[in-house]
Amino acid sequence: MLSFYNSLSHLVEEFKPLVEGKVGLYTCGPTVYNFAHIGNFRCYMFEDLLKRTLLYFGYKVKHVMNLTDVDDKTIRGSQAAGIPLNTYTRKYKDAFFADIKTLRILPANVYPAATETIPEMIALIEKLFEKGIAYQADDKSVYFSIAKWPSYGQLQKIDRENMRAGVRIKMDEYAKDAVADFALWKAWDEADGDVKWDSPWGPGRPGWHIECSAMSSKYLGKTFDIHCGGSDNLFPHHEDEIAQSEAANGCKFVNYWLHCAHLMVDGTKMSKSLGNFYTLRDILEKGYSGREIRWVLLSAQYRQSLNFSFKALEDARLALARLDAVLQRLQEATKSPDAGADDIAPALAKAETQFADGLADDLNISVSIAALFDLIRESNRLLDAAQLAGKPAQTTLDLFHKFDSVLAVCTPDPSEKQDVPEEIQQLAEQRQAARKAKDWARADAIRQELDAKGWVIEDTPKGPHFKRK
Repeated sequence: MLSFYNSLSHLVEEFKPLVEGKVGLYTCGPTVYNFAHIGNFRCYMFEDLLKRTLLYFGYKVKHVMNLTDVDDKTIRGSQAAGIPLNTYTRKYKDAFFADIKTLRILPANVYPAATETIPEMIALIEKLFEKGIAYQADDKSVYFSIAKWPSYGQLQKIDRENMRAGVRIKMDEYAKDAVADFALWKAWDEADGDVKWDSPWGPGRPGWHIECSAMSSKYLGKTFDIHCGGSDNLFPHHEDEIAQSEAANGCKFVNYWLHCAHLMVDGTKMSKSLGNFYTLRDILEKGYSGREIRWVLLSAQYRQSLNFSFKALEDARLALARLDAVLQRLQEATKSPDAGADDIAPALAKAETQFADGLADDLNISVSIAALFDLIRESNRLLDAAQLAGKPAQTTLDLFHKFDSVLAVCTPDPSEKQDVPEEIQQLAEQRQAARKAKDWARADAIRQELDAKGWVIEDTPKGPHFKRK
């Protein structure tokens, strides 16, 4: 049984999809005005874990992630660069897709762009006019009247009595505590340049919030299962999505709302002024791999604040080295005669149960990762005792790969392949010669010398295997 914390009810609820065995999933994608930063990818990683978990439990998932390619930021950016909006946003769309590939994030089934869904947005606004909830103000923009929709404030539990009537906000970006009528359609003005579309209310462009309502309903229907985003999207973005969608369509918008907590960097809020603002490219340039970054971003339960640091990346490198080592040992052990079926069976059953239980309990990834490392320890213990080989070793390897359908960390990145320096190879050859001569003291001394130089040597049936400490 899967259960998730629903931001709408403020309760952990058993997950029951609208259609048995199928899930409609909508996740708020990037606003393509710049390269996505590591805080954005914390959210995308949580959504990838959710999707992989649903697949792990046998659901078929239809995943829609929007691309916001028209809003205040994209328009300002394209004008500052002196290039058309589509040309400007294309660069950042391409970068986003490259980044999610680096982080092994499963692609969505559909990536609708806001600029490609304008007719659906206009149709949704027309419905709101028919219901008497949308109105055109003296500035020619179209707004959603909160006063006409008593259900406003479901996520944030808004105190309607203290709301200020008649306050309107035209911009996409505004204070998080500003409860006001929000723009559905922004009338064109000179600041928008050539960015505009024709509509029944005159030339202009959609407001930010209407975009997600139109794109989600187009591909998932008027009501669907799960909507995700960062906690900063709770208000006003998701609150406004609910209001305009339910007001227009006359039915519940989304059954389960999941939001991930903020990412901190070295214990503080990420900020360019503090010098701790990083894009994925910034971190890759420092020599870390996408797999290592993925491990860090997965390391905390999604509703807990995650502290990102370079120390955490170093710890990830060590953890993944342990995983790589046991997988290699198991792969080699599969070539030997069968051994250890009864010895490893309890550990396999326990690990599989705990891994699944962690995921099912509101994506409690810490429990699942603990199950993974318990299995690593038990596998190494039996391998050391020559009590795990052949088919039992393959069965163990298969379970690690089953876990990897969720974690996606078992295969090293090409950038992680290490060239062993000639000096280290020569020391290893000297150690092998000492072992053949049964000069154990010399062999141990060379092992210590290798350790001091930052290399670990493991003896395998195929000879010594190197890895950096």
